[in-house]
Amino acid sequence: MLGWFDGRIAAELRLWDAIDQHRLAPFTYYGIHDGLDLREIPWRRGRGYDVAGLSNLVTANDVWARQVIAQLLARIDDPATMRALGFCVGVEHARYMARVFNEAGIAATAVWGDSPDDERRDALRALAERRINVVFSVDLFNEGIDVPAVDTLLLLRPTDSPTLFLQQLGRGLRRSHGKEACTVLDFVGRHRAEFRLDRRFQALLGGTRRELIQQVERGFPFLPAGCHMELDRIAADIVLTHLRQALPSRRPAKLEALRRLAQSGRVTMRAFLEESGLELADIYRDDGWSALCEAAGLAVRAAGPHEKDLRSACARLLHIDDPERIAAFRSFVELDAPPVLAVMDERSRRLLRMLVAAVTERALGKTTTLAQACTLLWQHPQVLAELRELLGELAGRVDHLHHRLVTHPDVPLQVHGRYTRIEILAAFGIGTAAKVHAWQTGVYQAREARADLLAFTLDKSSGNFSPTTRYRDYAISRELIHWESQSMTRATSDTGRRYQTHVAGGTSIMLFARLRSDDRAFWFLGPATYVKHESEMPMAVTWRLHHPLPGDLFASFAAAVA
Repeated sequence: MLGWFDGRIAAELRLWDAIDQHRLAPFTYYGIHDGLDLREIPWRRGRGYDVAGLSNLVTANDVWARQVIAQLLARIDDPATMRALGFCVGVEHARYMARVFNEAGIAATAVWGDSPDDERRDALRALAERRINVVFSVDLFNEGIDVPAVDTLLLLRPTDSPTLFLQQLGRGLRRSHGKEACTVLDFVGRHRAEFRLDRRFQALLGGTRRELIQQVERGFPFLPAGCHMELDRIAADIVLTHLRQALPSRRPAKLEALRRLAQSGRVTMRAFLEESGLELADIYRDDGWSALCEAAGLAVRAAGPHEKDLRSACARLLHIDDPERIAAFRSFVELDAPPVLAVMDERSRRLLRMLVAAVTERALGKTTTLAQACTLLWQHPQVLAELRELLGELAGRVDHLHHRLVTHPDVPLQVHGRYTRIEILAAFGIGTAAKVHAWQTGVYQAREARADLLAFTLDKSSGNFSPTTRYRDYAISRELIHWESQSMTRATSDTGRRYQTHVAGGTSIMLFARLRSDDRAFWFLGPATYVKHESEMPMAVTWRLHHPLPGDLFASFAAAVA
């Protein structure tokens, strides 16, 4: 569909936003260990567990089904009033679960893809009218069901597909009169190493595997209002084990996985990530993609004069997350020769400088021109090849709707994108050489652009922050940011007055925030307007954002300073 709209998303509503805005119901999620051991079930690449093997396991006797009923009764006050969907392994499993539930006095039925349309409609109508309490299905109601009153979900089939997991969850999040929340019972067994338990949690919570581990260990503390998640002790151990051990995290294991892939003739970064289950960060935690290929004995292109420095610089591009920057960078590195600067507009030249300055930073002199830096980069064909693959992978990972910076048409920054200090200064056209000026403090006055660039770290509990520089910066709401100036700034100083009167003075305030000091990139929060301040040395300023924070960013920012 994106092709019909020039590849642009006009609007988005993320799950966290929808729950916070009361457009979707909150959920209460229980991850329950069910005692099943799925490690001997045959696994088919690209398809997952063998359906027949799974079905035989869960229908072998009534013990497992009665455990499902027991867990349900422990968490639902009155099963006779619930409206539940149960997602099953196959047709026989759905029929079996309906029989066991009916024998236990909980009215249930089963439908599947071959069920007549009127039979499916009757089942949903009976569920809505509470003539039955559970409908068990097989890949039928993952999407498109219109029963807002569904208030209970039974996830009875193992799925590591993030899309399928969110679709199933979404069947219970429609708002309905009298419905306070959706109860989700997710039954967790012991899985094969190929099964990716992390994917479902990553789809729901976002973040890296390290951050997911912290969420599980801490009991999922940062959720939208009204939501709750918990794993029982064994389920938590299973999830944590998979998060930590299921992937080839050590370098020898990565090399072996890459050699196996090479035997199939599909040696690309994307194929390797799909085959191994690794993340981009896992590749760049060592020496990067080119070095990994080289160490695995695969052919790479000839090395350039600064090969090691430029290869390592590729790891500093993993934060790139907006379509314009990715598309521009890809168009540059696809060229056989450096771009011709004379035919480029100012915005494109700045985009090129953002790329070249980041990749060639360690090889540049203070007076190296952009043209010279481009020539240097194009002397490294393997680096360009790696950039082409990396940018192609990043193009599929854009996860926010971005906003163009309309106040500065030549500045190629997108609101709610992530940028390093090098990229920020290059985007604002600071300096004339390829190498970007050093920016060590939290404030940079971009005089020619008539803008103050304020970059701050939210969580100052780690990193090199002295007690005198631990300014209190945080999100008050999705629209308001509390920010403290440098410690010597008085309200009556030139700087203090510039902050207070920036609108009348024709200057802009641009806010950039990162969660931790070890994050290289800052979220661009966009332009902001002065609201008020308190005290001085430092000034405690409240800024109003022109673009409200997305729900997930606001939740992360609130968590960082909690």
